Amino acid sequence: MTDRTQFEKNILCIGAGYVGGPTMALIAYKCPRYKVTVVDINPDRIAKWNSDTLPIYEPGLDEVVKAARGRNLFFSTDIEDGIRSSEIIFVSVNTPTKTFGTGAGMAADLQYWEKTARQIRDCADSPKIIVEKSTLPVKTAQAMQRILTAGDYKNRFEVLSNPEFLAEGTAISDLEHPDRVLIGSAETPGGLKARDELVEIYANWVPQARILTTSIWSSELSKLVSNAFLAQKISSINSISALCEKTDANVAEVAKAVGMDSRLGDKFLNASVGFGGSCFKKDILNLVYLCRYYGLDEVADYWEGVVRINEYQQERFVINMLSNMFNTLAGKKICLLGFAFKANTGDTRESPAIHISRRLVEERARLVLTDPQALENARTDLKDLTGRIDYIDDPYAASSGCDAIAVITEWQAYKALDFEKIYGSMTKPAFIFDGRNILDHERLFKIGFNVFPIGKPALTHFEEAAGGACR
Repeated sequence: MTDRTQFEKNILCIGAGYVGGPTMALIAYKCPRYKVTVVDINPDRIAKWNSDTLPIYEPGLDEVVKAARGRNLFFSTDIEDGIRSSEIIFVSVNTPTKTFGTGAGMAADLQYWEKTARQIRDCADSPKIIVEKSTLPVKTAQAMQRILTAGDYKNRFEVLSNPEFLAEGTAISDLEHPDRVLIGSAETPGGLKARDELVEIYANWVPQARILTTSIWSSELSKLVSNAFLAQKISSINSISALCEKTDANVAEVAKAVGMDSRLGDKFLNASVGFGGSCFKKDILNLVYLCRYYGLDEVADYWEGVVRINEYQQERFVINMLSNMFNTLAGKKICLLGFAFKANTGDTRESPAIHISRRLVEERARLVLTDPQALENARTDLKDLTGRIDYIDDPYAASSGCDAIAVITEWQAYKALDFEKIYGSMTKPAFIFDGRNILDHERLFKIGFNVFPIGKPALTHFEEAAGGACR
């Protein structure tokens, strides 16, 4: 066992998921003077972190983990020992949306978070700094503080809020060059001292100007609001994409004109089949629940509309396929290019592909899924549809014999596919529904496809085409 005394700090993270694993790996990589241990109750997940095949795909993660693992980065299932031997504990456990009781479908399910807080309290034998890394409702830190100090416990616990702002697919870059590191603390001598210790960790590679300190309540709320604003921007352009299709306007041209306004910026203005991921929907619904709890129904309605537009965009994509393929999908073979909620990740949580796949199967289509990283997760997400969906790694084999292709994930590799070869292997008439607007639509039309982008006029070889103009 490594001698703990050789390290300046002993840092623990409880939770080895998409946030805890990469974040701790980067801290260990940047700070060889600190011992960083990541623990989890799932032995299979820990085994993968200790193997050559990590449990998550993230560009650059393999290199960071391999450089630090065994030196000052360790993965373990011994949570109790980790708690006892660390001074700073990051809590990065799952906080899904409740599926039961009061707040079902909106409020955060805090049962895993509370169990972790109680385990820290029961195992700790020295003062600890507890860092909230999971996305949590406002005032959660107060509840954690009350749990930690309940009963006959003499240990001093200071609770900080340090929300993550990682985008999957760029998480390592986001960690190395963050827009900001946000640290919230109590405005007490102990809280401020704990805050300074956490600031010191990040200051090893993050410029001081990008380390923002606030009250703990502002920090907790800022995480929810940041994701709500980003999702709102996506839903806004997607709502306009529907209008563009009705008026023959081009949503890409509209987005470019809007994005050149320096007050707005051009990020998150790419119309698509909709947003997914573990955070956007969950955090907005959490925000909605908080607003309703405090009697702010009008505010809650406003933010709930962002989620409704996202659901509408996914359903609209399916209806567009149905109406343009002669109002029936029964028996037709459809290939989905991509299943991950975005490119450069294998994560499928809340992916638009899940709803779209289920709806296409409801319409009795024969579905073929392909994705460079997410097929294993897709099989899990759609396990109740076993026998009704084929999973094929090779996109050429997946699209062969299909009536239509639907682009769901913006993998760069899909741009480079030989669509002449694909067209030759498909049933005619052949359709492409580009849910990410990443393909060369004019070229696809010249090859022979009937092309249906998001928020742009369709290109079809029919004399009359529902939802699109002839070309």
